[in-house]
Order: sequence, then C-alpha cells, then structure tokens
Amino acid sequence: MNHKWNYLTITPEQEEISQTLASETGISPVLARLLVKRGIETSSEAKKFFRPQLPDLHDPFLMNDMDVAVERLNEAMGKKERILVYGDYDVDGTTSVALVYKFLQQFYSNIDYYIPDRYEEGYGVSIKGMDYAVETDVKLIIVLDCGIKAVEEITYAKERGIDFIICDHHVPDEVLPPAVAILNPKREDNTYPYVHLSGCGVGFKFMQAFAINNGIEFHNLIPLLDLVAVSVASDIVPIMGENRILTHHGLKQLNSNPSVGLKAIIDICGLTEKDITVSDIVFKIGPRINASGRIQNGKEAVDLLIEKDFSLALEKANQINQYNETRKDLDKNMTEEANNIVTDLEGLADRRSIVIYNENWHKGVIGIVASRLTEVYYRPAVVLTRTDDMATGSARSVSGFDVYKAIEHCRDLLENFGGHTYAAGLSMKVENVPLFTERFEAFVAEHIMPEQMSPVIDIEAVIDFRDITPKFVSDLKKFNPYGPDNNKPIFCTHHVYDYGTSKVVGRDQEHIKLELVDNKSNNVMNGIAFGQSSHVRYIKTKRSFDICYTIEENTHKRGEIQLQIEDIKPTE
Repeated sequence: MNHKWNYLTITPEQEEISQTLASETGISPVLARLLVKRGIETSSEAKKFFRPQLPDLHDPFLMNDMDVAVERLNEAMGKKERILVYGDYDVDGTTSVALVYKFLQQFYSNIDYYIPDRYEEGYGVSIKGMDYAVETDVKLIIVLDCGIKAVEEITYAKERGIDFIICDHHVPDEVLPPAVAILNPKREDNTYPYVHLSGCGVGFKFMQAFAINNGIEFHNLIPLLDLVAVSVASDIVPIMGENRILTHHGLKQLNSNPSVGLKAIIDICGLTEKDITVSDIVFKIGPRINASGRIQNGKEAVDLLIEKDFSLALEKANQINQYNETRKDLDKNMTEEANNIVTDLEGLADRRSIVIYNENWHKGVIGIVASRLTEVYYRPAVVLTRTDDMATGSARSVSGFDVYKAIEHCRDLLENFGGHTYAAGLSMKVENVPLFTERFEAFVAEHIMPEQMSPVIDIEAVIDFRDITPKFVSDLKKFNPYGPDNNKPIFCTHHVYDYGTSKVVGRDQEHIKLELVDNKSNNVMNGIAFGQSSHVRYIKTKRSFDICYTIEENTHKRGEIQLQIEDIKPTE
C-alpha cells in the first residue's frame, strides 16, 4: 500500500502559543505543538487535558428536557409504575441498557429491560417491543441509543398509555417523536455544552441528574463508568471534552474494579494481567459484546453485563465468545465474496463509492464487511442484504466524508435510515437498489475530495531519536486515552539506518524487527514493522531511509520503548 505522508503544521500564531505552553507546563515544544493542534491553548486547559477530573463533568441539567425526564422518572417510581429500559442491540445500546437498569435496580424493583431482535424486529424501537410493553403493563419506557426517529412506533405505544424518555445521540429529523422528554445533544435546539456523547453517555448523564435530584452521592455512579468507556471506545465518538473525562475514569474502573460481567469478558479475551486500553476495547471487548446481537440476540449481552455471580458470568461470556468465533467465520467468507463482487464491478477505477447487494448475506455482519471495503478501497461503502421484501444494510465512510449526508440525499428512496458521519444503517425496497446506487454515487462523486480516497498518514511532528527521552515518553503517556480528535501521535524521523541487526520475523516472515540509529545520535532504537517485510532488502543496503511511527512501551519488557513503524520510505 503506497501511503501519502501528510505533515501536519501549525500557524505562526499557534507556534507562539505552543512556546508559551511549553515554558509554562515544562513539556517539550514538540508535545506543546501537539496540544495546540488539539485545541488546547492555555496551561489550565493543558492541566485539565492531562488530568481529567470527574468534578469537571458538565451539569446534566444543562441538557434540554433533563428536568422533565427526572420528574417523570420520579413520578413513575412514586406511583410504582412498571418501567422498561429499551435499547439497541449493539455495544453502545447494550451498555446503555445495562447501565441504566443496574443503577435504577438498586432503588426500584418494578423494572425490566428489552433489546429488539436484529432479525425479527430490526433496528430501534419496534412494534413488537411496544406490544411486549403493553402486555407487561409498562407505563414508562426509557429508550437508549435509538428512538430519535421512531415517530410511528412511539405514537403507537403512546396511544396505549405509555410514556417515553428518549436518550439518543443520533442525528434527529425535523419531526421528533411524541416523548415526554428527549435527551439528545444533537437536537437542533440543543443547550448542552458537549455534543459528542455516546448513547451510553447520554444514559449516564440522565442517571447523574436523577442522582443529584434524589440526593444520591456521585460516588455511587463511578462503578458504571466502565460501561461508558466501553461504549465511547466502541462507538468511535471523539475522545475529547467530556468523553475524555468519562473514558479516562472508565478505563481506571475497568482496570481496577470492573463489573462482574465485564471482568468475565476481560478473562475470556486474555486481558487479565494487562493494562486495558481503548484499542483493547475496540478490538477485543467490543466485538464480543456486539457478536451477541449479530449472531443471536443482544439481550444476552445485557444479561451478561448485569450479572452479579462470577461463575454464571463466565458461562455467559464463553457463550458470547462462541458467537464471536461464528461471527469471524461469517465475516471472513462474506468479505471474500464482497471483494470478488467489487473487483468485477464495471468501471471500478472511476467509481467514488461502492454499493453492493447480495440477498443471501447474513444481516449481522454487513457492517463489518462495509468497514473492510472502505479500508481496502478507500471509498464510502454500502453493503446490503435482503430481509423479507426489503434491502437492508450498513454504510461506512472514509476519513472526513459524511456518509450520513450522502444517504440523507437519497431519503426519498429509503424506508428508513439513521446514524452519524462515519456509520449509518438504511433500508429500502429491493427495486430501489439500482437507483439508490446511482444517486449515492453521484452525491459522493460531487462531494468527496481526491485526498479522502487514498491512504494518508498524518504525521504530527518530525523528531530525532535523541528527542525520545524518558521524560518525553512519560509526558506523551498523558495524552491517553486516544481516539477520534485525539489520535495516537505519529512521529517521523528522517535519515535512519539499520544498526546491522534488523531481521525478518513472524510465522510467514512478514514482519521486520528493527534496530535503528539516526544520524544525530548514537541511540539504538528498537522497532517493529508489521506486514512490511518487503522493505527489508532496501534496509539491508545500509542506505538511509525515513520512518513514521508511534511510540509504544514494549509489552514484554516493561519500561523499554519500542517504535511501531507505520511506514518506511527511502530518503529522497
């Protein structure tokens, strides 16, 4: 893969700010520039960034309708009404339901939870779910991570005497459902200072407001933060502002005292002795929770997340692990089939998007396949399958392109759609697929930038090996947790040489274990370049080359630094 290296720069004004920041905080000028690129310009902002504090969370009552939501919940509890906690079947939805249910269950027993079946009911609030609520005499439904577009279903249940509190973070339509309260920082008339909360984050703010209103100490909410961290990391929302505070403390909770259900998943993933990071959630914990809704039913994920008995939790985690193995097999086969379809597409080189449809594909895995296609072809991708007489699917995007807008542009062809910038779901009549493909392609072609369609590595700073001091590494660690809007910094060093000991490693000899020096110091740096063994011949010629990399702590030798090489190029 031929990556373009993009050197991120700052303006002269920002350079001045970064120098002041470096002298006031004692961090290196390189790291001060990194802060400025993240919108942090004063030493007090830097302090808040490096030491996220729970008291800095916003007042939950700043969110529209929060007072109404708390009042209605109090009323339901006062009247002993049956409450149903309802959520989506993905990680964000199941963690949201687990969080709200677990917290309220400590104070109230007439409460139940519900996750729709991906295959029978589809995404979001379903008529079947509403019928279940009517049958079980529910009077209040708290909807989490969905519901913002469920006008019809919520009207249906409201006519049957059920009230709703919606906690969502997806983009609303002009017409909002007839709920008692709608907690969503993406509302047009939003009054809340932070708009990027996950669905579980909105649920947490609701519980925070409920706690304040009922004189419940904040420390009772802290054990729920592990669920919030799992949702923020898995839902790929920005990890800055309030999400940074929630994720920082959620990771602390996950590492020191996770809930029984998450502890069981951590064991199954082999993460027990490890310091769990955002990427462990994204690649190990999240996919297992998700697999439950993809292969069976998301309710099983909630059963696990609220379990109090560890041996039962381990049984459930093992079951979910099995679903994940099944998911991997499906994913592998479907990705191969999808790649074959894409390579056969007419005029692929000229297309700006990919839309593919196969009525036999497994609905639970199409989102993953769409992600794989965007990674391989660097274009927004929509993957569709057939459910009854509908084509339903998932869309994924490339960096900087809003796929939700592209889908919204074709809304007259759709029965349903929802999501955000980089991921969306949609359904349409099967006969509309060809026209949708055409219209979606036209919109993408008009709005996508050429640079969004090729792999780019954003380089934060050019440094020498002598800059990588123990203090530099320890200050860099404070940039954690990484995620959107605060990506792990990629550095570049020019004119490096093989120390003479670099070698190819790996089962198929596909990686390079590097020992490198640069021309400014005698420091020998260890590095690993995954899947880049094609460069080894050049490296061994003793000529100089440039590398871009992230700085990692060697997992096998604590305290030792290792460069994870992203790309290698001969020095020009």
